[in-house]
Amino acid sequence: MPLAALKTVAKARNGVGAFILQCKRLDFHYCDWAGSSRGMKAFLKSTLPRFAKENPQIEITVSPRPNKHPIIKGHYINGREKVVCVRNMTNELIKEKADLLKSASGEKLKRVNKPVESLNESVRGIWSPFHGGKYKI
Repeated sequence: MPLAALKTVAKARNGVGAFILQCKRLDFHYCDWAGSSRGMKAFLKSTLPRFAKENPQIEITVSPRPNKHPIIKGHYINGREKVVCVRNMTNELIKEKADLLKSASGEKLKRVNKPVESLNESVRGIWSPFHGGKYKI
């Protein structure tokens, strides 16, 4: 009796078919007493349950941080962390900052001096007065 192998469901195409979210955990820190955490407490009560339900792949932790401003800390799979202070922000702005941390890659921001990076500086090469034909003046 011949053995029939299972057909492959998806072929690897250099990362085209698979997307791995870079953010693995979001920490929400707030203060019960301070007025700067008013927006964060409103976010935790109203928006965070829906945000957590929409993003089951992200671990979400909430913890008090007495006598300090509220922050959101993102932990990424490359080992880096990004922290955003959300003091005196509204519920909607905190949601935007959480989405920003969720979609970030965790890499440091790099200044781009040239729009294109290449091993070859120019297609035609570096110009020199010794290239080309000889001209008589």
